[in-house]
Amino acid sequence: MAMEYESNNWIWDGVYYCPRLFGGLMLTAALLGLSTTYFGGIGLFPLSYVWSDSGIFHKKKCEKKRIRVYMDGCFDLMHYGHANALRQAKALGDELVVGVVSDEEIIANKGPPVLPMEERLALVSGLKWVDQVIANAPYAITEQFMNSLFNEHKIDYIIHGDDPCLLPDGSDAYALAKKAGRYKQIKRTEGVSSTDIVGRILCSVKDTEGGGDHTSTLLNGDSGERCHSQRAQISQFLPTSQRIVQFSNGKGPGPNARVVYIDGAFDLFHAGHVEILKKARQLGDFLLVGIHTDHIVREHRGMPYPVMHVHERSLSVLACRYVDEVIIGAPWEVTKDMITTFNISIVVHGTVAESNSLLPGETDPYAFPKSMGIFRLLESPKSLTTSSVSQRIVANHEAYKRNVKKAQSEMKYYEEKTYVAGE
Repeated sequence: MAMEYESNNWIWDGVYYCPRLFGGLMLTAALLGLSTTYFGGIGLFPLSYVWSDSGIFHKKKCEKKRIRVYMDGCFDLMHYGHANALRQAKALGDELVVGVVSDEEIIANKGPPVLPMEERLALVSGLKWVDQVIANAPYAITEQFMNSLFNEHKIDYIIHGDDPCLLPDGSDAYALAKKAGRYKQIKRTEGVSSTDIVGRILCSVKDTEGGGDHTSTLLNGDSGERCHSQRAQISQFLPTSQRIVQFSNGKGPGPNARVVYIDGAFDLFHAGHVEILKKARQLGDFLLVGIHTDHIVREHRGMPYPVMHVHERSLSVLACRYVDEVIIGAPWEVTKDMITTFNISIVVHGTVAESNSLLPGETDPYAFPKSMGIFRLLESPKSLTTSSVSQRIVANHEAYKRNVKKAQSEMKYYEEKTYVAGE
Protein backbone atom coordinates (compact mmCIF):
# COMPACT_ATOMS: atom_id res chain seq x y z
CA MET A 1 0.00 0.00 0.00
CA ALA A 2 2.85 2.35 0.78
CA MET A 3 4.35 1.85 -2.68
CA GLU A 4 0.98 2.42 -4.32
CA TYR A 5 0.59 5.70 -2.40
CA GLU A 6 4.03 6.86 -3.46
CA SER A 7 3.41 5.99 -7.10
CA ASN A 8 0.10 7.86 -7.14
CA ASN A 9 1.29 10.87 -5.17
CA TRP A 10 2.26 12.69 -8.37
CA ILE A 11 -1.43 12.74 -9.37
CA TRP A 12 -2.51 14.71 -6.37
CA ASP A 13 0.45 17.02 -6.74
CA GLY A 14 -0.68 17.66 -10.27
CA VAL A 15 -4.28 18.28 -9.27
CA TYR A 16 -3.29 20.64 -6.46
CA TYR A 17 -0.47 22.63 -8.03
CA CYS A 18 -1.43 22.55 -11.74
CA PRO A 19 -5.20 21.97 -11.95
CA ARG A 20 -5.56 23.38 -15.47
CA LEU A 21 -2.69 21.33 -16.89
CA PHE A 22 -3.91 18.14 -15.24
CA GLY A 23 -7.49 18.77 -16.36
CA GLY A 24 -6.30 19.21 -19.95
CA LEU A 25 -4.42 15.93 -19.88
CA MET A 26 -7.43 14.09 -18.48
CA LEU A 27 -9.66 15.54 -21.20
CA THR A 28 -7.17 14.52 -23.89
CA ALA A 29 -7.04 11.02 -22.45
CA ALA A 30 -10.84 10.80 -22.51
CA LEU A 31 -11.01 11.95 -26.13
CA LEU A 32 -8.44 9.33 -27.13
CA GLY A 33 -10.45 6.66 -25.37
CA LEU A 34 -7.75 5.87 -22.85
CA SER A 35 -8.81 4.42 -19.54
CA THR A 36 -8.29 6.77 -16.63
CA THR A 37 -6.87 3.83 -14.73
CA TYR A 38 -3.67 4.52 -16.61
CA PHE A 39 -3.33 7.61 -14.47
CA GLY A 40 -3.25 5.43 -11.39
CA GLY A 41 -0.29 3.47 -12.63
CA ILE A 42 -2.46 0.38 -13.36
CA GLY A 43 -2.52 -1.27 -16.77
CA LEU A 44 -0.26 -2.51 -19.51
CA PHE A 45 1.49 0.82 -19.94
CA PRO A 46 1.78 2.84 -16.70
CA LEU A 47 1.78 6.42 -17.94
CA SER A 48 2.44 7.69 -14.43
CA TYR A 49 6.05 6.54 -14.60
CA VAL A 50 6.61 8.25 -17.93
CA TRP A 51 5.02 11.54 -16.95
CA SER A 52 6.49 11.64 -13.46
CA ASP A 53 9.97 11.03 -14.88
CA SER A 54 9.48 13.80 -17.42
CA GLY A 55 8.91 16.26 -14.55
CA ILE A 56 5.58 17.57 -15.86
CA PHE A 57 4.14 17.67 -12.38
CA HIS A 58 7.25 18.79 -10.53
CA LYS A 59 6.17 21.08 -7.72
CA LYS A 60 8.85 23.70 -8.18
CA LYS A 61 7.79 24.37 -11.75
CA CYS A 62 4.19 24.95 -10.75
CA GLU A 63 4.49 26.78 -7.44
CA LYS A 64 3.09 30.29 -7.25
CA LYS A 65 5.77 32.94 -7.65
CA ARG A 66 6.66 34.70 -4.42
CA ILE A 67 5.94 38.42 -4.61
CA ARG A 68 8.84 40.63 -3.54
CA VAL A 69 8.03 44.19 -2.51
CA TYR A 70 10.36 47.11 -1.83
CA MET A 71 9.99 50.03 0.51
CA ASP A 72 12.60 52.64 1.32
CA GLY A 73 13.00 55.46 3.79
CA CYS A 74 15.33 57.35 6.09
CA PHE A 75 13.99 55.51 9.16
CA ASP A 76 15.48 58.16 11.40
CA LEU A 77 14.23 58.09 15.00
CA MET A 78 12.56 54.75 14.38
CA HIS A 79 9.06 54.62 15.86
CA TYR A 80 5.94 52.47 15.67
CA GLY A 81 4.75 54.43 12.62
CA HIS A 82 7.76 53.19 10.64
CA ALA A 83 7.16 49.68 11.93
CA ASN A 84 3.49 49.78 10.96
CA ALA A 85 4.37 51.02 7.47
CA LEU A 86 6.71 48.08 6.94
CA ARG A 87 4.10 45.71 8.37
CA GLN A 88 1.59 46.96 5.81
CA ALA A 89 4.18 46.71 3.03
CA LYS A 90 4.96 43.10 3.93
CA ALA A 91 1.23 42.31 3.75
CA LEU A 92 1.27 43.30 0.05
CA GLY A 93 3.76 40.58 -0.82
CA ASP A 94 5.64 37.55 0.43
CA GLU A 95 9.10 39.04 0.92
CA LEU A 96 9.93 42.59 2.01
CA VAL A 97 13.13 44.29 0.89
CA VAL A 98 13.86 47.61 2.61
CA GLY A 99 16.13 50.34 1.30
CA VAL A 100 17.77 52.57 3.91
CA VAL A 101 18.64 55.99 2.49
CA SER A 102 22.28 57.03 2.88
CA ASP A 103 23.41 59.75 5.29
CA GLU A 104 24.61 61.87 2.36
CA GLU A 105 21.25 61.69 0.58
CA ILE A 106 19.37 62.61 3.75
CA ILE A 107 21.63 65.61 4.36
CA ALA A 108 21.14 66.78 0.76
CA ASN A 109 17.35 66.45 0.85
CA LYS A 110 16.22 66.88 4.46
CA GLY A 111 19.09 67.88 6.74
CA PRO A 112 21.39 65.82 9.01
CA PRO A 113 19.92 62.58 10.37
CA VAL A 114 19.74 61.97 14.10
CA LEU A 115 20.93 58.39 13.67
CA PRO A 116 23.85 57.43 11.39
CA MET A 117 23.54 54.67 8.80
CA GLU A 118 24.90 51.93 11.09
CA GLU A 119 22.26 52.58 13.74
CA ARG A 120 19.42 52.91 11.25
CA LEU A 121 20.43 49.63 9.61
CA ALA A 122 20.36 47.88 12.99
CA LEU A 123 16.86 49.20 13.66
CA VAL A 124 15.43 48.22 10.28
CA SER A 125 17.11 44.79 10.25
CA GLY A 126 15.70 44.17 13.72
CA LEU A 127 12.08 44.46 12.58
CA LYS A 128 10.13 41.20 12.35
CA TRP A 129 8.63 41.95 8.92
CA VAL A 130 11.90 42.73 7.10
CA ASP A 131 13.50 39.99 4.97
CA GLN A 132 16.34 41.90 3.32
CA VAL A 133 17.95 45.33 3.66
CA ILE A 134 19.67 47.45 1.00
CA ALA A 135 22.05 49.97 2.55
CA ASN A 136 22.71 53.43 1.09
CA ALA A 137 19.60 53.52 -1.07
CA PRO A 138 19.01 56.74 -3.05
CA TYR A 139 16.43 59.26 -1.84
CA ALA A 140 14.82 59.39 -5.31
CA ILE A 141 13.89 56.30 -7.31
CA THR A 142 15.98 56.92 -10.44
CA GLU A 143 15.47 54.90 -13.59
CA GLN A 144 18.82 53.16 -13.07
CA PHE A 145 18.02 52.21 -9.48
CA MET A 146 14.48 51.14 -10.41
CA ASN A 147 15.86 48.79 -13.09
CA SER A 148 18.30 47.44 -10.52
CA LEU A 149 15.39 46.70 -8.18
CA PHE A 150 13.40 44.94 -10.91
CA ASN A 151 16.25 42.97 -12.49
CA GLU A 152 18.81 42.31 -9.75
CA HIS A 153 16.62 42.20 -6.66
CA LYS A 154 13.56 40.75 -8.46
CA ILE A 155 11.23 43.36 -6.98
CA ASP A 156 7.62 43.20 -8.17
CA TYR A 157 6.26 46.37 -6.54
CA ILE A 158 7.61 49.54 -4.95
CA ILE A 159 5.66 50.63 -1.87
CA HIS A 160 5.25 54.03 -0.21
CA GLY A 161 2.83 55.69 2.17
CA ASP A 162 0.08 58.10 1.19
CA ASP A 163 2.06 61.04 2.61
CA PRO A 164 4.03 63.19 0.12
CA CYS A 165 7.67 62.51 -0.73
CA LEU A 166 8.91 65.43 -2.79
CA LEU A 167 12.34 66.13 -4.23
CA PRO A 168 13.97 69.58 -3.86
CA ASP A 169 12.52 70.58 -7.26
CA GLY A 170 8.99 69.71 -6.05
CA SER A 171 8.64 66.55 -8.16
CA ASP A 172 7.34 63.21 -6.88
CA ALA A 173 10.17 60.89 -5.78
CA TYR A 174 8.12 57.86 -6.92
CA ALA A 175 6.94 59.18 -10.28
CA LEU A 176 8.90 56.61 -12.32
CA ALA A 177 7.59 53.68 -10.30
CA LYS A 178 4.03 54.93 -10.75
CA LYS A 179 4.57 55.38 -14.50
CA ALA A 180 5.90 51.80 -14.75
CA GLY A 181 2.74 50.50 -13.08
CA ARG A 182 4.78 48.87 -10.31
CA TYR A 183 3.76 51.16 -7.43
CA LYS A 184 1.49 50.40 -4.49
CA GLN A 185 0.42 52.68 -1.67
CA ILE A 186 -0.20 52.08 2.02
CA LYS A 187 -1.91 54.20 4.64
CA ARG A 188 0.22 56.46 6.79
CA THR A 189 0.04 55.77 10.55
CA GLU A 190 -1.61 58.75 12.21
CA GLY A 191 -0.45 60.29 15.46
CA VAL A 192 3.32 60.07 15.12
CA SER A 193 6.22 61.23 12.96
CA SER A 194 9.93 61.83 13.39
CA THR A 195 9.22 65.56 13.19
CA ASP A 196 6.68 65.23 15.99
CA ILE A 197 9.20 63.39 18.19
CA VAL A 198 11.85 66.07 17.57
CA GLY A 199 9.26 68.67 18.59
CA ARG A 200 8.48 66.81 21.81
CA ILE A 201 12.15 66.70 22.78
CA LEU A 202 12.85 70.34 21.97
CA CYS A 203 9.75 71.48 23.83
CA SER A 204 10.74 69.34 26.80
CA VAL A 205 14.20 70.89 26.90
CA LYS A 206 12.67 74.37 26.82
CA ASP A 207 10.26 73.51 29.66
CA THR A 208 12.84 71.88 31.92
CA GLU A 209 15.57 74.47 31.44
CA GLY A 210 13.28 77.41 32.14
CA GLY A 211 13.36 79.07 28.74
CA GLY A 212 16.79 80.75 29.03
CA ASP A 213 18.62 82.41 26.15
CA HIS A 214 19.92 79.11 24.74
CA THR A 215 16.68 77.16 24.91
CA SER A 216 14.57 80.06 23.72
CA THR A 217 16.10 79.61 20.28
CA LEU A 218 15.25 75.92 20.05
CA LEU A 219 11.88 76.45 18.47
CA ASN A 220 12.70 79.59 16.55
CA GLY A 221 11.19 82.02 19.05
CA ASP A 222 8.09 80.02 19.93
CA SER A 223 6.63 81.12 23.24
CA GLY A 224 6.72 79.04 26.38
CA GLU A 225 2.92 78.89 26.25
CA ARG A 226 3.01 77.13 22.89
CA CYS A 227 5.55 74.62 24.19
CA HIS A 228 3.41 73.96 27.24
CA SER A 229 0.43 73.38 24.98
CA GLN A 230 2.36 70.88 22.89
CA ARG A 231 3.55 69.09 26.01
CA ALA A 232 -0.07 68.78 27.12
CA GLN A 233 -0.82 67.08 23.81
CA ILE A 234 2.34 65.01 23.75
CA SER A 235 0.85 62.20 21.68
CA GLN A 236 -2.06 61.82 19.31
CA PHE A 237 -1.76 58.04 19.29
CA LEU A 238 -4.91 56.17 20.27
CA PRO A 239 -4.01 52.56 21.15
CA THR A 240 -6.40 49.80 20.12
CA SER A 241 -6.40 46.07 20.76
CA GLN A 242 -6.33 45.50 16.99
CA ARG A 243 -3.04 47.38 16.61
CA ILE A 244 -1.47 45.39 19.42
CA VAL A 245 -2.64 42.13 17.82
CA GLN A 246 -1.17 43.22 14.47
CA PHE A 247 2.24 43.71 16.08
CA SER A 248 2.12 40.64 18.32
CA ASN A 249 3.44 37.18 17.46
CA GLY A 250 0.28 35.72 18.96
CA LYS A 251 2.14 32.76 20.45
CA GLY A 252 3.00 31.88 24.00
CA PRO A 253 6.01 29.89 25.24
CA GLY A 254 6.06 26.12 24.89
CA PRO A 255 5.61 23.88 27.96
CA ASN A 256 9.37 23.46 28.48
CA ALA A 257 10.50 26.81 27.07
CA ARG A 258 13.27 28.77 28.75
CA VAL A 259 11.66 32.19 29.31
CA VAL A 260 14.01 35.18 29.50
CA TYR A 261 12.77 38.40 31.12
CA ILE A 262 14.21 41.89 30.63
CA ASP A 263 12.59 45.18 31.61
CA GLY A 264 13.12 48.87 31.04
CA ALA A 265 11.68 52.08 29.61
CA PHE A 266 12.75 51.44 26.00
CA ASP A 267 12.12 55.11 25.24
CA LEU A 268 13.03 56.45 21.77
CA PHE A 269 13.68 52.87 20.64
CA HIS A 270 17.21 52.76 19.24
CA ALA A 271 19.98 50.42 18.06
CA GLY A 272 21.20 49.86 21.62
CA HIS A 273 17.80 48.44 22.50
CA VAL A 274 17.84 46.11 19.49
CA GLU A 275 21.28 44.74 20.35
CA ILE A 276 20.55 44.06 24.02
CA LEU A 277 17.23 42.38 23.12
CA LYS A 278 19.02 40.20 20.58
CA LYS A 279 21.58 39.21 23.20
CA ALA A 280 18.87 38.47 25.76
CA ARG A 281 16.90 36.32 23.29
CA GLN A 282 19.95 34.13 22.70
CA LEU A 283 19.81 33.02 26.34
CA GLY A 284 16.51 31.18 25.95
CA ASP A 285 13.55 30.15 23.82
CA PHE A 286 11.12 32.98 24.60
CA LEU A 287 11.85 36.65 25.32
CA LEU A 288 9.40 38.50 27.57
CA VAL A 289 9.97 42.26 27.85
CA GLY A 290 8.56 44.42 30.63
CA ILE A 291 7.76 48.02 29.61
CA HIS A 292 7.68 50.32 32.62
CA THR A 293 4.78 52.72 33.11
CA ASP A 294 5.15 56.42 32.33
CA HIS A 295 4.92 57.14 36.06
CA ILE A 296 7.78 54.78 36.92
CA VAL A 297 10.01 56.21 34.18
CA ARG A 298 9.27 59.80 35.22
CA GLU A 299 9.79 58.96 38.88
CA HIS A 300 13.27 57.52 38.26
CA ARG A 301 14.44 59.80 35.47
CA GLY A 302 12.47 62.97 35.97
CA MET A 303 11.02 65.26 33.32
CA PRO A 304 10.93 65.30 30.32
CA TYR A 305 10.97 61.51 30.22
CA PRO A 306 9.50 59.40 28.86
CA VAL A 307 9.36 61.06 25.44
CA MET A 308 7.08 58.27 24.13
CA HIS A 309 4.21 57.01 26.28
CA VAL A 310 3.89 53.41 27.38
CA HIS A 311 1.72 52.20 24.48
CA GLU A 312 4.01 53.77 21.88
CA ARG A 313 7.04 52.22 23.55
CA SER A 314 5.31 48.83 23.76
CA LEU A 315 4.57 48.75 20.04
CA SER A 316 8.17 49.65 19.17
CA VAL A 317 9.43 46.76 21.30
CA LEU A 318 6.80 44.34 19.96
CA ALA A 319 7.93 45.11 16.41
CA CYS A 320 11.42 43.81 17.20
CA ARG A 321 12.05 40.35 15.75
CA TYR A 322 13.77 39.13 18.93
CA VAL A 323 10.78 39.85 21.17
CA ASP A 324 8.02 37.31 21.75
CA GLU A 325 5.80 39.13 24.23
CA VAL A 326 5.62 42.31 26.31
CA ILE A 327 4.11 43.29 29.65
CA ILE A 328 2.56 46.72 29.06
CA GLY A 329 3.08 48.73 32.23
CA ALA A 330 5.42 46.31 34.01
CA PRO A 331 6.12 46.94 37.70
CA TRP A 332 9.49 48.24 38.85
CA GLU A 333 10.19 45.20 41.04
CA VAL A 334 10.51 41.68 39.67
CA THR A 335 8.50 39.74 42.24
CA LYS A 336 8.03 36.08 43.08
CA ASP A 337 4.49 36.24 41.67
CA MET A 338 5.77 37.57 38.34
CA ILE A 339 8.37 34.82 38.04
CA THR A 340 5.79 32.15 38.87
CA THR A 341 3.01 33.58 36.67
CA PHE A 342 5.16 33.90 33.57
CA ASN A 343 7.35 30.87 34.30
CA ILE A 344 10.48 33.01 34.03
CA SER A 345 13.74 31.06 33.90
CA ILE A 346 16.21 33.92 33.87
CA VAL A 347 16.05 37.69 34.53
CA VAL A 348 18.59 39.90 32.75
CA HIS A 349 19.57 43.56 32.80
CA GLY A 350 22.00 45.47 30.59
CA THR A 351 25.14 47.19 31.87
CA VAL A 352 24.23 50.40 30.02
CA ALA A 353 21.12 52.08 31.40
CA GLU A 354 19.87 55.62 31.92
CA SER A 355 20.00 55.23 35.68
CA ASN A 356 20.78 52.25 37.87
CA SER A 357 20.52 54.26 41.08
CA LEU A 358 17.70 53.63 43.53
CA LEU A 359 15.33 56.18 45.02
CA PRO A 360 15.64 56.89 48.78
CA GLY A 361 14.21 53.96 50.71
CA GLU A 362 13.79 51.86 47.58
CA THR A 363 14.84 48.19 47.52
CA ASP A 364 16.74 46.46 44.73
CA PRO A 365 14.12 45.59 42.05
CA TYR A 366 16.04 42.40 41.21
CA ALA A 367 16.48 41.23 44.82
CA PHE A 368 14.21 38.18 44.48
CA PRO A 369 15.64 36.80 41.18
CA LYS A 370 19.12 37.35 42.63
CA SER A 371 18.15 35.32 45.71
CA MET A 372 16.99 32.53 43.39
CA GLY A 373 20.24 32.65 41.43
CA ILE A 374 18.45 33.42 38.13
CA PHE A 375 19.61 37.01 37.65
CA ARG A 376 22.28 37.87 35.08
CA LEU A 377 23.90 41.17 34.14
CA LEU A 378 24.37 41.41 30.38
CA GLU A 379 27.19 43.41 28.83
CA SER A 380 25.43 45.96 26.62
CA PRO A 381 26.75 45.79 23.02
CA LYS A 382 26.30 49.57 22.56
CA SER A 383 26.68 52.58 24.86
CA LEU A 384 23.78 54.37 23.17
CA THR A 385 21.03 55.71 25.45
CA THR A 386 17.79 57.67 25.08
CA SER A 387 19.51 60.71 26.60
CA SER A 388 22.37 60.61 24.10
CA VAL A 389 19.86 60.47 21.22
CA SER A 390 17.99 63.46 22.69
CA GLN A 391 21.26 65.37 23.05
CA ARG A 392 22.01 64.88 19.35
CA ILE A 393 18.69 66.49 18.49
CA VAL A 394 19.27 69.48 20.77
CA ALA A 395 22.80 69.95 19.41
CA ASN A 396 21.46 70.15 15.86
CA HIS A 397 18.24 72.03 16.56
CA GLU A 398 18.80 74.64 13.85
CA ALA A 399 19.01 71.96 11.17
CA TYR A 400 15.96 70.23 12.59
CA LYS A 401 13.98 73.48 12.52
CA ARG A 402 14.62 73.68 8.79
CA ASN A 403 13.58 70.03 8.49
CA VAL A 404 10.34 70.73 10.38
CA LYS A 405 9.53 73.67 8.08
CA LYS A 406 10.20 71.53 5.00
CA ALA A 407 7.94 68.75 6.32
CA GLN A 408 5.17 71.27 7.10
CA SER A 409 5.51 72.78 3.62
CA GLU A 410 5.28 69.35 1.98
CA MET A 411 2.23 68.44 4.03
CA LYS A 412 0.50 71.71 3.15
CA TYR A 413 1.21 71.09 -0.54
CA TYR A 414 -0.15 67.53 -0.21
CA GLU A 415 -3.31 68.67 1.58
CA GLU A 416 -3.98 71.38 -1.04
CA LYS A 417 -3.45 68.91 -3.84
CA THR A 418 -5.78 66.37 -2.20
CA TYR A 419 -8.44 69.07 -1.67
CA VAL A 420 -8.31 70.15 -5.33
CA ALA A 421 -8.46 66.53 -6.52
CA GLY A 422 -11.53 65.93 -4.37
CA GLU A 423 -13.50 68.86 -5.75
